[in-house]
Amino acid sequence: MDAEALWKKTKRTLRRPFEMLGIALGVAILSSLPHRAMLAVCDFISFAFARFDRRGLERARRNLRIMFGNGLPPKREKAILRRSYRNMARTLGHIFWTCRRAAPRAAAAGCFAPETEKWLDAHKPAVTVSCHMGCWEILSQLVYLKGRRIVSVAKPIGSKLVTALLMRARRSLGQEIVPAEGAFKHLFAGLRAGADVGLLVDQCVNPKAGGLWVRFFGEPICVSAAPAFLAAKAKAPMVLAWSRPLKDGTYRCEMIGSRESVRGDIWSVTQQIILDFEKTIRRHPSAWVLNYRYWTDKPKPDELAKLDERIARCAAARQMRVLSQVGNRNLLK
Repeated sequence: MDAEALWKKTKRTLRRPFEMLGIALGVAILSSLPHRAMLAVCDFISFAFARFDRRGLERARRNLRIMFGNGLPPKREKAILRRSYRNMARTLGHIFWTCRRAAPRAAAAGCFAPETEKWLDAHKPAVTVSCHMGCWEILSQLVYLKGRRIVSVAKPIGSKLVTALLMRARRSLGQEIVPAEGAFKHLFAGLRAGADVGLLVDQCVNPKAGGLWVRFFGEPICVSAAPAFLAAKAKAPMVLAWSRPLKDGTYRCEMIGSRESVRGDIWSVTQQIILDFEKTIRRHPSAWVLNYRYWTDKPKPDELAKLDERIARCAAARQMRVLSQVGNRNLLK
């Protein structure tokens, strides 16, 4: 083991007690506060963290440049970054806050937009797909409160003990959480048994673990093919949704798009899912977790060539469909 790897391992070891202490304090303190007080504490933490998280801020600025180029005025960029940190802190605070009296608190913290609730009422089970926007936990919680089973996936966060503590907090309402490793069989079994599946799609996934290279804000990123693959294999409808932060500190779950059935190749569906979320993130950048390492991994030359070939083929097919539609309209004149 070289010196750099040893130093990284040492830092992780030294950080674990503080992570455990932070989670324990979060559960003990935030869960005992009224909603407004919890939000105030989270806002203070986010303000302090944003001032000292130099690496995270630099990463967030790089991500903003990928999204918007260098055209953002400094004042606008600063406001987006500040609100992004606040949103992330409030989301974590929500997880801890719902550890106690989970059902009434989750119900008080969010609601479905009418069209989203109508769609869910008409489709069961469904593959619900979201991303790290707003409070991504509230969507699964509200689905569960409608009397539906929902199975979600959790990636490891820090040490095994830290991950276990966070998972215990997330399970407090009753939703089922399965580990990312080997999750597919549990998710598919859940769908077959009538349970909904909740997935986040804007996370890096190794190609060996089922990831597909797509374009996200023009840059290659390897994301999970699970939403499209599960919906196609289980013949289940799929909905894309996110939780919009409201001024009073609550959230409204809104639908971005839906599919009655997944047809076509899995890559094309996955790329379209990413593009649909990209449009929403562009409109609400401060609601997205900006300091995540979305574009850290780079595709190999052959993977990049295959990705560009797929995109070119899809663009050509789309152009042919447009020309065909124009021709049909001309014939009807």
